Amino acid sequence: MKLNELRDNAGAAPKAKRIGRGPGSGKGKMGGRGIKGQKSRSGVAIKGYEGGQMPLYQRLPKRGFNKPNRLKYAVINLGIIAKFVEAGKIDASAPVTEDVLVASGAVRRKLDGVRILAKGEIATALNLEVTGASKAAIEAVEKAGGSLKVTAAAAAE
Repeated sequence: MKLNELRDNAGAAPKAKRIGRGPGSGKGKMGGRGIKGQKSRSGVAIKGYEGGQMPLYQRLPKRGFNKPNRLKYAVINLGIIAKFVEAGKIDASAPVTEDVLVASGAVRRKLDGVRILAKGEIATALNLEVTGASKAAIEAVEKAGGSLKVTAAAAAE
């Protein structure tokens, strides 16, 4: 067998119907689009249009609520803090505040505060002072011999 002898199985790829190629083709003249009207013309997109009736997506009720003044926290995991301590970018002996995390590059910006989550391992004892932390993160830091002080009571969950 040679490359030029390769063929599809019979009937595997049916030939495309060529429309608008004369009356003998069975799809000539108007090409199966009918007579006149918007949909017979080119460049028409009527996706959600229902002929003037109120479309389904507008008839269904809205759900939920987006709080306009919600707080947005910068999130960091314990594992990343541990890497920055090992790399010497964060001083473990001094208290680690939000400003220290931003200055070291661990967090890009504070936003409404920094929140610490428990993903990753931490071995060094750190004194962390942040806006929020998960319960698991607080336990992990205390287990390593450090302390995690949450400055905003509303942020602790």
